[in-house]
Amino acid sequence: MMVIRPIAKTELESLYQLAKKTGVGFTSLVPDKAILQKKIDVSLESFQKSITAPGIESYLFVLEDTDAKQIVGTCGVFGTVGLDEPFYSYHLGNIVHSSRELKVHNIMPTLVLNNDYTGFSELCSLFLDEPYRHSKNGQLLSKARFLFLAQFPERFTDKIFAEMRGVCDENGRSPLWESLGRHFFSLDFAKADELTVLGSKQFIAELMPNNPVYTALLNQEARDVLGKVHQNTIPAKRLLEQEGFRYENYVDIFDGGPTIEARVQDIRAVRDSQLGKVIIDNDLQSLTAEQQQADDSPYYLIANTKREEFRCILIQRERPLKQTLALSLEEAKALKVNMNDNIRMVALSPKNKRPVKK
Repeated sequence: MMVIRPIAKTELESLYQLAKKTGVGFTSLVPDKAILQKKIDVSLESFQKSITAPGIESYLFVLEDTDAKQIVGTCGVFGTVGLDEPFYSYHLGNIVHSSRELKVHNIMPTLVLNNDYTGFSELCSLFLDEPYRHSKNGQLLSKARFLFLAQFPERFTDKIFAEMRGVCDENGRSPLWESLGRHFFSLDFAKADELTVLGSKQFIAELMPNNPVYTALLNQEARDVLGKVHQNTIPAKRLLEQEGFRYENYVDIFDGGPTIEARVQDIRAVRDSQLGKVIIDNDLQSLTAEQQQADDSPYYLIANTKREEFRCILIQRERPLKQTLALSLEEAKALKVNMNDNIRMVALSPKNKRPVKK
């Protein structure tokens, strides 16, 4: 069974093995054991905290294959960003140059350095091991976070955003960086990315131009990747857009990847989620992977309402969920719930309907 839960203290090596597979540009999960250990420590502390308002907490979840007893994916949420170190992005805007005398009216696209996302919550660290990119595991990994947001709204801001990985090749070459960033930093894209991961972000403010950058001065290859995602990130972006996230012309300052955002209460899985009570049916059997593929019943995300022991799984049921939900013994055990415990549940997708059989 696939289960979403907070990362455990003893899972540094497993996290490191996953991080080695992410590639250049994936700044929220880098293969550095010291950085990853700090990430685990901060996450454990964040889950344990009793708070009434969002702060610098960081919540790291993992997807566990309980049958294989291994971690196969990660996802995370920051309570806020930019409060303990600067958070930069570019905004794509326009400047108008007009001359009535010459009858010229030019609208010039520009990139403006800003800190507009300071103080807001951020989705981060979404990565799924390639052999597990099937059977709706990616949807479970991405959307389970929304049930945590719905259950603990005091820990997050009203608006939340996600930086999507931008375009770079297999050698870590970023077209935007080569056309813009390299002129100011004299560093490779990978090295600059590494410095930001280590917390050395002051160099951005010191070296990046404060004036608007005219995109017409960039080469065509760089202009073409502004607001575009890495090939491997297309499915993740599509999932968030299904939930209500939108691109508002903000891009990453290094690779030009888009930032997408939403109001938490407008996120479909948050808005439509509901609380219910558990009924444990000893005669109900959890479906095997083969049975799930053959079954056309709708999918639902089910989570417990616990903080430190948060669990979320994906189930199939014939009928829409009501105020009570019958779980198999295996499902209840995976969720760490007992009879009459509270659970939070929501349909996996906006149109969770049976496929039409031809």
